[in-house]
Order: sequence, then structure tokens, then C-alpha cells
Amino acid sequence: MIPSSAPARLILASSSAYRRELLSRLGLPFEAIAPQLDETPLPGEAPQETALRLAREKAAAVAALHPGALVIGSDQVATLDGLQIGKPGDHARALAQLQLMRGRQVVFHTALCLWDGRTDEPAQVENVQVFVTFRDLPDEELDAYLRIEQPYDCAGSAKNEGLGIALLERIDSTDPTALTGLPLIALTGMLRRAGVRFFGT
Repeated sequence: MIPSSAPARLILASSSAYRRELLSRLGLPFEAIAPQLDETPLPGEAPQETALRLAREKAAAVAALHPGALVIGSDQVATLDGLQIGKPGDHARALAQLQLMRGRQVVFHTALCLWDGRTDEPAQVENVQVFVTFRDLPDEELDAYLRIEQPYDCAGSAKNEGLGIALLERIDSTDPTALTGLPLIALTGMLRRAGVRFFGT
């Protein structure tokens, strides 16, 4: 890939405050634009394929409206025994999720896509897996946690960047930021290949 020497406009194709915070750590100017997509899994689609497809579709949707930009798309799917675990949306569903996951390992598939609108090269895509083991905690602790942090917009019903870390026994991944929703190790590699520099050289 041979990008233009001019700095690219960088866009995060997301409305997620978690992803915005993560991307801001890189010190690069960027915009956040939410794509308008149906994120329903396709019939028979494997969880990692759902995540990869949606990450690519998010980037493509925003890139189509902003030619010449570098667009980042990301999507996360949590799975238990190969079945998808969505965002709970309310307290009762979140408690049911945590009860189901306690003492067990959940796999988070965080897919990433970098779409370079300056070139005709294919988009860069990658799926980063995170293996999370939940502590075997009683109902009253799970309920108390949910009332404190209210993580109803998080797949898996726990904010690992907050008090939710106390629910976890172990995290295994090559990219720890992937669990929060944007794998920065993978992303910085993609951006470097697209000609972005982080240290002024």
C-alpha cells in the first residue's frame, strides 16, 4: 500500500464513547461518525464472521460518504459456548447474563477494519480474540455491581475498564484494549501500514 504523503482525514465509524476514548490515546486528530447499519447477525453466521462483517460494513458505510478518508470500523461479539451474547439493555437481562457466565470463560471477538479511501487497495481487517474468565460470585454481588455501574450497553454486562474488573478472574489476549472495544495494538499496526506515524518520524 502506497498512501499519499498528505495527512489523511481520520474517521472513527462509531458512536461508542469507549472507542472514542481509546482512539484518543493515540494523540491523532479524528472525527467520530456513527454509521447507520442493521447489526443483526445473519442466519447461520459464526460470531467472528458477524464481527468482521460489521466492522467492514461500518467502515465502508462511512467511507462512502467521506471519500479520501482513513476510516476505522470495529465491532465486538461476545460468545459463551459459541453462542452470541448481546448487549443486555436492562437490569434483568444483565443479571441473567452474569449468572450464566459466572465461573465460566467468555470469548470476545473484537473485529477491526481500516478502510483507506486514498487507495484502491483492499481494506485491512483483523479479528482479535479475548478470553475472559468470570469469577463465581453470588447473585447479591452481581446485582449490587449492576446497580452501581449499570453496564447495560456492554456485551457481557461488565465494564472491565471500571468496577466490572472485580467480576473477572482472568483475561487472556494479545491486545488488552480489544476487550474495551478497539484493539489499539492491531490498529496502530494497520495505521502504520497506511503511512500514519506516531512519533514524528
